[in-house]
Amino acid sequence: MKLKSDLSNLEEFLPKTYSLEKRLKAKTLFFKKLALKAHQFYGGKIAVIPKAGPMLPAWLSVWYTPGVSSVSTAVRADNAASFALSGRGGRALVLSDSTRVLGDGDCTPPGGLGVMEGKAMLMKYLGGFDAFPVCINSRGADGKPSAEKIIDFAHMVAPTFGAINLEDISQPNCYRVLDELQKTCSIPVWHDDAQGTACVTCAALINALKLARKKINKIKIVLYGAGAANSTVAKYLMLLGANGGDIVMFDSAGTLNKNRTDLKNNPDFYRQWNLCLKTNKNGVKTQEEAFKNADVLIALSKPGPGTIKPEWIKLMAKKAIVFACANPVPEIYPDEALAAGAFIAGSGRGDFHNQVNNSLCFPGLLKAVLLCRAKAITDTMALASAEAIASCAAAKGLKKEKILPDMYDPEVYPLQVKAVVKQALKEGLAQENITPEEAYKRAKADIKASRRLSGDLYKSGYIKKLPASLISSALKEALKEA
Repeated sequence: MKLKSDLSNLEEFLPKTYSLEKRLKAKTLFFKKLALKAHQFYGGKIAVIPKAGPMLPAWLSVWYTPGVSSVSTAVRADNAASFALSGRGGRALVLSDSTRVLGDGDCTPPGGLGVMEGKAMLMKYLGGFDAFPVCINSRGADGKPSAEKIIDFAHMVAPTFGAINLEDISQPNCYRVLDELQKTCSIPVWHDDAQGTACVTCAALINALKLARKKINKIKIVLYGAGAANSTVAKYLMLLGANGGDIVMFDSAGTLNKNRTDLKNNPDFYRQWNLCLKTNKNGVKTQEEAFKNADVLIALSKPGPGTIKPEWIKLMAKKAIVFACANPVPEIYPDEALAAGAFIAGSGRGDFHNQVNNSLCFPGLLKAVLLCRAKAITDTMALASAEAIASCAAAKGLKKEKILPDMYDPEVYPLQVKAVVKQALKEGLAQENITPEEAYKRAKADIKASRRLSGDLYKSGYIKKLPASLISSALKEALKEA
């Protein structure tokens, strides 16, 4: 038996004697070891290739000097022309200082390149637009990460891009950078760790509540973790109609409530203090109190297993919804949550049902703002994206094991584009004269072309085939360590 190149039969190679936890550990080890081998083989995973032609000697005078000077002077006369005369209108910046890379923390400035390249790769393949990964050294003279340095850099490089995606920036700088750039940057800015995660979480909850036949304004919600992601989840849930007083949030020190003077007096946690005032109307303090009769748990905290206890899930209301989304190991495994009485369970992993992953959001949302040249990305635009994701899954029929669309679904991103462009037009933020229907068609065509390009490059040999020996050696190493 041979491990397939698409890895679809990976489970067959795991010993049947392995427990669920050991199987997941083995798979995680395999993906990590294969990632190192594959990245070294390819030397990264994105490249810049020409999209204009022909590449003939005389034409170099058109693409470069002397002809290209007319492009420079045209843009000098009208900076907005840069969106049509260069790739700026179809290009995003993926910006990080690598101070909080996935679950690995501070990885030093170049340590986030693998993640940022991956983000750019998905933007091209799933969203049909170009993206450049940039990791910067944000350390100030005191050696600490500086929000001001990130903000200054974003302003300086903004003339090259149509949108900025912030990624893997530690707290509280992630809040400060987003808030300041949203107010002052000349192009739209998005923080995917927070807004993207919240957007997809809301989409999943919209559909889960439909199956549970519950109304968002009548449910009790537990948010486990109060970082950038869950703080934004709380904000979006309230915009969707959830009662803030019926939301109980936990951070490492306990629940957020109006008596948390440690947050009130700390300017680094102004968002959390604001949530202290808006949530937890009954002053709940313990997990047992919070989980009793709760309808929804959204955990974005420290990886498990064991962070969320099955006995807490047993305290929840009938038809409880549990999203445990820490990576690489969820706070409680979905199977364990279901066994404890959950009606629907989701996680951040793709090897369980209901993967709540921000890759369902950012390719479509950012494609939309590029196509309509939006001045900004508002919360209502993000929620329009969430509604589109939810409706895409609902159109195919919802099941407890299928509340979100697959990220390879050809409709999920064009539908988001249509919804977000419609909202941007409604709010007067679109600077490009394009209708939602036109944006939908453009997005669909561009995404199809990007996927075809990737396939053609692979078939032609420009993208080399990964040797099977590298895959098998990664599997052997993983099984040995598991």
